[in-house]
Amino acid sequence: MEDILQKAKQLRLLILDVDGVLTDGKLFFDNKGVEYKSFHARDGHGIKLLRQTGVEVAVISGRKSKSVALRMKALGVEYVYQGHENKIAAFNEIIKLMGIKPEHAAHIGDDLLDLPIMVRVGLSIAVNDANDSVKDYADWCTKKSGGLGAVREVCDYIMKAQGTFDGVLQSYMK
Repeated sequence: MEDILQKAKQLRLLILDVDGVLTDGKLFFDNKGVEYKSFHARDGHGIKLLRQTGVEVAVISGRKSKSVALRMKALGVEYVYQGHENKIAAFNEIIKLMGIKPEHAAHIGDDLLDLPIMVRVGLSIAVNDANDSVKDYADWCTKKSGGLGAVREVCDYIMKAQGTFDGVLQSYMK
């Protein structure tokens, strides 16, 4: 775990998959084909807090969804790439725009589409209920499942590793 802590201290970017990471992976459609997604409020709050400490958050998803765009806009997430089954181009663009090295990024994934980024970042994370092959490539596996607080777990861990969590906590104690 010491290696993971050291990697987390260097992070300037957290990249998230959507289906299976920010959501529980279930896809809901009504009889008109309208898609619905459910996001955990604590994950969203963790994203806001992490961004306040100077760690940027990005989303790269293989699917496109208006609800994802709306949720990320509400959270202030600037880097939102949807409809990218080959996620490497989006990853490379974000790294270039931010002017950082891949080792200063972390990625949370749950399925095989996430592996190309996971093997390139400084810290690769799989949610608890990820595909077993993805877990094999992850530096760390969360205790919580996708869509059920896994993102918040990671955000809190990064803030604690970087020494910013106590300041965030104290801001709520006033």
